[in-house]
Amino acid sequence: MSESTRLPDRDPLPRYLAPVPKTLEDLGLRLAWLIVAVNLAGTVFGFWYYRHQFTVEPPVMWPFVPDSPIATLLIALAIACWKLGYEQPWLTALAFFGNVILGLWTPYVLLAFYDAYAHLHPLMFQFLFWSHLAMVVQAFVLHRITDFPVWAVAVALLWYGVDLIVDFFVPIVGDPHHTALPVPRATSMYLGADALGVAGAGATAFTFLALFFALSTRVKKLESMRPMRSNR
Repeated sequence: MSESTRLPDRDPLPRYLAPVPKTLEDLGLRLAWLIVAVNLAGTVFGFWYYRHQFTVEPPVMWPFVPDSPIATLLIALAIACWKLGYEQPWLTALAFFGNVILGLWTPYVLLAFYDAYAHLHPLMFQFLFWSHLAMVVQAFVLHRITDFPVWAVAVALLWYGVDLIVDFFVPIVGDPHHTALPVPRATSMYLGADALGVAGAGATAFTFLALFFALSTRVKKLESMRPMRSNR
């Protein structure tokens, strides 16, 4: 196999950092351009899905509204850059954070507000649920193309940290800019939390989880290189 078509090696990561079977990882990397196309199609659909929210949000805050479409766009760009031989660690880290956070947050919200989403067609509910979980699956293939340098993780944490703040805590302009919830944000929910608090708690937890996965992958990759360095 030529150097240009050889798949990147799979580091010996623990299962919680590399849960996707190697066979499936290899398939995804071989079909990289198809994965790019699917994510670009998802991006287009996502922007269409947010079309009504764009009309009520201040234009200056539009970059913080379509979180899932931006995440699929980021992973499409990250994989495309890798295929072209110009992998960008900061872009791959952004893609990883976005697909883990939004890939988990959307199913979490669909379940947390299940009764309030009765207006969704059952097929649309299932599509949103499983397509977002698929975002998490593809995020866990990115360790094959990057080693998550700390500076790149910092870039991703900065962006998604700001996104988290303006979505749920300090909106800066107007109201919070998260995906519209199916109930008023002051609606009482679980354990005394309101709807905004429930949605924000999930987003915060998944941001920390993405950070843990990225930095743990970095550490485990460095640990796997240590025996090779000591044998030199």
